Amino acid sequence: MNEEIYLTGITTTGTPHIGNYVGAIRPGIAASKDPEKKNYYFLADFHALAKNEDPDKISRSTLEIAAAWMALGLDTGHATFYRQSDIPEITELTWVLTSMTAKGLMNRAHSYKASVQANLDSGNNDPDKGITMALYSYPILMAADILMFKSTKVPVGRDQKQHVEMARDIAQRFNHHYGDLFVLPEPVIDDHTAVLSGLDGRKMSKSYNNTIPLFAPEKALRKLIMKIKTNSLEPGEPKQTDGSTLFEIYKAFASREETDEVAKHYADGIAWGQMKQQLFEYINDHIKPARDEYERLVADPAMVEAELE
Repeated sequence: MNEEIYLTGITTTGTPHIGNYVGAIRPGIAASKDPEKKNYYFLADFHALAKNEDPDKISRSTLEIAAAWMALGLDTGHATFYRQSDIPEITELTWVLTSMTAKGLMNRAHSYKASVQANLDSGNNDPDKGITMALYSYPILMAADILMFKSTKVPVGRDQKQHVEMARDIAQRFNHHYGDLFVLPEPVIDDHTAVLSGLDGRKMSKSYNNTIPLFAPEKALRKLIMKIKTNSLEPGEPKQTDGSTLFEIYKAFASREETDEVAKHYADGIAWGQMKQQLFEYINDHIKPARDEYERLVADPAMVEAELE
């Protein structure tokens, strides 16, 4: 049987938050230690250009995200960890694939359609207003990322599945014309991946500005956790764990036994302030060793650079 090759892209925009950690970083790091798998992890700094990010921000974000993965224990001895822009062959392949890709396929990309819809909804006469070619042909660059390393498996969220399907379509068309060169990748969707709610109860997302940064300093972390939205139930009144952001976050970090213990406290009517303090202490203890290592790496970018090189 052919070797399975897993590829994970990490977009270099912003600083990682605890939702990124439980949803993508933690499972990715566990996979990097699996001797049965060949893993590639890349910092998608060219993809970040499609979001019109400031170049200094992309550079800073690349450092912070690389340092975060390293501090949290990515096994770079076993897995390959690289920056997309360090491999010029990826952009060369992007152009070769562009020459084979039907415009109709790109018209169907979710990100492009959403941007067009936003223009139409705002009454704009030009449906393509503000849409760059980087945003439009983003799936072709993603196909090059995947096909370059003969990836067989691409772990993605449900919203990214289309990109892997497009990479397959592009690869099939290329193989039809030039012979079987590309391996057809498969999306891997983990339905058990935790999706955390943010400070306001909506999905934790940078676009909602409701995130808890993974390596927020102790004081800032406590302040953010104290801001998490709760209902108006008094201390002593039994509380539901369903729909409780505090419980959901605790559960994503804690063991089964610890989670069951907190569920009992809910039934006994734990005060929200007490639950927030307990959550803060638990997360702080969990993150502290990695936070110290992260701060050391960010203060010494040459160490991160050496690892990427």
